[in-house]
Amino acid sequence: MMEQAFGALLIGMMVALGILIVISIIRSVLGPGISDRIIAVNMIGTIVIMLIALLSVYLDESYLVDVCLIYAMISFLAVVVLCKVYTGVYLQKKQMKADLQAVEDNLKHQEEPESSPEKETD
Repeated sequence: MMEQAFGALLIGMMVALGILIVISIIRSVLGPGISDRIIAVNMIGTIVIMLIALLSVYLDESYLVDVCLIYAMISFLAVVVLCKVYTGVYLQKKQMKADLQAVEDNLKHQEEPESSPEKETD
């Protein structure tokens, strides 16, 4: 009887984690920012790792723990790569905006007559 309750608990936890994966997928698609999407993808990876670990306990298969560890490393590397790509895109956009701003400032200063600042004396 105890084993059946434990098995039901494990299945219930796996179903709950499956629902959380679906919610995270929705968040990764609808997220307002890229950082929200990256966090959602990281959360999906973490939940999948937990699912594999629960499946390992439920099926009493020790090789699934190795699969879990390998998946954790791959998930970590994927998030690092996504963050690197996001940072590169962000900095590239920021640099382009700064260049455009510099051009606009130069044009504005060329159109205005130069005025020398007055020095205040004490």
